[in-house]
This record gives sequence, C-alpha cells and structure tokens, in this order.
Amino acid sequence: MPGGRLTQQERQQIALGLADGLAYAEIARRLDRPTSTVTREVMRNGGPTAYRADLAHRATERRAHRRRQATPRGTQATSQPYGRDPEAVRAYEETLTTVFMQSGTPQMMARVMACLTVSDTGSLTAAELVQRLQVSPASVSKAIAFLESQDLVRRERDERRRERYVVDDEVMYQAMMSSARATAQVAETARQGVGVLGPGTPAGARLENTARFLDFVSESLARAAEQARAILHTKPGATELEAAVGHEV
Repeated sequence: MPGGRLTQQERQQIALGLADGLAYAEIARRLDRPTSTVTREVMRNGGPTAYRADLAHRATERRAHRRRQATPRGTQATSQPYGRDPEAVRAYEETLTTVFMQSGTPQMMARVMACLTVSDTGSLTAAELVQRLQVSPASVSKAIAFLESQDLVRRERDERRRERYVVDDEVMYQAMMSSARATAQVAETARQGVGVLGPGTPAGARLENTARFLDFVSESLARAAEQARAILHTKPGATELEAAVGHEV
C-alpha cells in the first residue's frame, strides 16, 4: 500500500471517481489507499460536489508550507506529551475533523472541535487555538460562536481571567439534551401541521407519523443521555449499579 501524501495524479483519479458516483471505499480500493485517506481528502477540499483535483493539490501544498513556517524543524516532536508520535496525533486530528464534517459540522468549526477534543486539558484559549490551527482570530471567534449555539463548547475563566473554551463530558451531555429538545420541537411542529392539513388526508397522516417517530427519538435520546450521565459521570469507585440507584433516588 503506498504511503505518504496523495499525488496530483491520485487526486485526479479521486475527482473522476466522484464524477462517476463511486463511493469513497471504491475510490480508495482503486488507489490502494485507506478509505479514511480519501474521505479526509474530499471533505477537506470542498466535499464530494465541489472537489477539484488541481485546487485540492494547491491547497495541500499551501497548508504544508504554512506548517513548515509555523513549526521549525525539530520543535513539533517535543510538543507532544506522554511519548506520543506527533505525526500520528496530527493524522488522527485530521481524521476526527473529517468525521465531524461528515456529521454536518462546517470545516472551521470541525477543526476547532477536533483541536479541543485531542488536547489533554480539553480547554484552550482563543490565542492557543489560533496558534495551533494557524488561522485568524476572526475564524476562531466565528467557529466558537457556532459551537456554542450547538451546546458543543462552553466558556469559562481561568485563574488569569483568560477566557477558555471547554469541551468535556458535561458539554457532551448538554449537546445531547439540546439535540433532543430540537427534535421534540420538530415533532411538535409536525403535529401542528396535522391540524392544518387534516388528520384524514395523506399529508396529515404523514405528518402524524413523523411526529410520533420524532417524539420517540427525542424521548429515547434524552433518557439515554440521562442514564449515561448517571452511570459514567460518577466518583471513582462507584459501581454502575450504585450510580444508577443513586440517580433514581
């Protein structure tokens, strides 16, 4: 299996595969590359409908050039704690970014989320995000505003009164509960449509089924989030049964 970065010819083959409607896995098989490599390449460069081989190749070269300028040779290796492989961490962060993008998160917001997630503290300042991602403060500010609106990050002040952006277990719980509330709102709106279109009509029946389905999903998601929080977010030493019983009490 070939290693290293994608060549311009490989990017052209990716573009042709996308134009032919091939799945990422099939394109990767033809290139003898991991599927994650093709997925990451496409999502970082416009997505399946806007991917262009020449633009992607130039963008990759620019990113590599910026990384070389920002990180002098030899310094990156000392910046990773616990003996981690810096290249492996960087590749994983890119993969995580791609997964976030596939779930619907815009690229810059996905990069910020991935950067926060792989940091040991789970919290970074705006200046630290700018330095790590090599983007403008405005880009970070916009990304944080979006992630806050989705309850995916929260702000807090450290001992130096600096504003930090945090992603942790409680943020994940709040994000799941926010998703449950949003789903419930769509269900309620669908139910309102039944009254407008008539319960005995095809459109009314469709909306009623939609409302019932989303009610079930919303309630199940909220219940699962509560249960996971009770079982997993406990003090050390507590068993799962003790945590669940304690939550019920």
